[in-house]
Amino acid sequence: MSAPAKPSGEPITSKRQLVEYIESGCKPAEAWRIGTEHEKFGFTMDDLRPLAYEGERGIRAMLEGLSRFGWRPVLENGTLIALIDDTGSSVTLEPGGQLELSGAPLETIHQTCVETYTHLKQVKDVAAPLDIGFLGVGFQPKWRREDTPWMPKGRYRIMRDYMPKRGSKGLDMMLRTCTVQVNLDFASEADMVRKFQVSLALQPLATALFASSPFIEGKPSGLLSTRSDVWTDTDPDRCGMLPFVFEPGFGFERYVDYMLDVPMYFVYRDGQYIDASGQSFRDFMNGRLPALPGQVPTIGDWMDHLTTAFPEVRLKKYLEMRGADSGPWRRICALPALWVGLLYDTAALDGAWDLVKDWSIEERESLRTAVPREGLSARVGGRSLEEIGEDVLDLAAIGLKNRARLSESGRDESIYLEPLMAILQSGRTPAEEMLEAFNGRWQGSVDPLFAEYAY
Repeated sequence: MSAPAKPSGEPITSKRQLVEYIESGCKPAEAWRIGTEHEKFGFTMDDLRPLAYEGERGIRAMLEGLSRFGWRPVLENGTLIALIDDTGSSVTLEPGGQLELSGAPLETIHQTCVETYTHLKQVKDVAAPLDIGFLGVGFQPKWRREDTPWMPKGRYRIMRDYMPKRGSKGLDMMLRTCTVQVNLDFASEADMVRKFQVSLALQPLATALFASSPFIEGKPSGLLSTRSDVWTDTDPDRCGMLPFVFEPGFGFERYVDYMLDVPMYFVYRDGQYIDASGQSFRDFMNGRLPALPGQVPTIGDWMDHLTTAFPEVRLKKYLEMRGADSGPWRRICALPALWVGLLYDTAALDGAWDLVKDWSIEERESLRTAVPREGLSARVGGRSLEEIGEDVLDLAAIGLKNRARLSESGRDESIYLEPLMAILQSGRTPAEEMLEAFNGRWQGSVDPLFAEYAY
């Protein structure tokens, strides 16, 4: 979760200003970029415990150690909560101490893979002397919710108090999940709409291909993506498949209307988070916010509010693909390959739309509900996701080949689809491989996972 925006700009008093903010993200194809984010669990290697914030082997020590690589500190009330650099990258903290790299906006997936490798090497260089490891899976396989220390960020205190009012799994989402996501651009409102529709419809396929969270508190959860299931009961006001995206007339204004109906969490003023949980951004625009009576928001407040909705695809000044469990380095590179191949090539985008355009609202919702448990065997439109996935990866490969962005060795970006192609060829998700190991060589314990799947 990002650092807060500073309240700035003209006061917001009309919806048109909010629409224009998102609309300003439109850019020509030659300016499109790729921003990849991934989260990971830290743990002490001798006892596989989560990292506290303080202490010689804590999250603060990790952030301080990373600063030697040129990262600059971000403080909240004197507390180190994030790192930034000059490329647009940041290292931030999730509520349970998950460490997140929010990558720079890059031109190619080759650059993304180098960025990810460089970051993970830096993390390992700092972590090794501290006897700390980092794990990339979708849901914490061992710790209970109450075993997980909370990080000292003001927005998390507000969210922690509000989450249980709107669902039973919101605290699990905050403390025990990790994801990888990619952020992509659009040229126009019409381009945004088509990309939103295609990516939202196919997000369950990404969930299945990247499913790597079959355990909870040391035992099989009965799911392949426990992380994805958590989102089904986190907060109905701000999560889900957004059926209105497929309605005629959908565009920037309709998404703004949705966000205005999402209850607020907070307002950030003078270095402090002010609790506005459950209050209305519409009231804020009219100077009637109970938390700040008489004040109206700025663009900075709107930027913050946009980060507090958690649908499967999220719109800011770009689109965020949010359906995948975290995983090893090669699958981190595979996620942008999947979506760039589909969304950044016109022919691939049209082909993907042809695959999903006839699915009904009920079919999309049913697929979203089924996929955390059924993975690639989940069905929609009379076909399994395994079958659909073959068509989708073919389209993504074509899109990446058409981009013709070559590495130093002369290979195009389609090479990064290979881990996903291997999953489809085997017919088994990463989670099913984990379950096989649990029932076999791991002898009913998740502890070996920390060694085999650590970065």
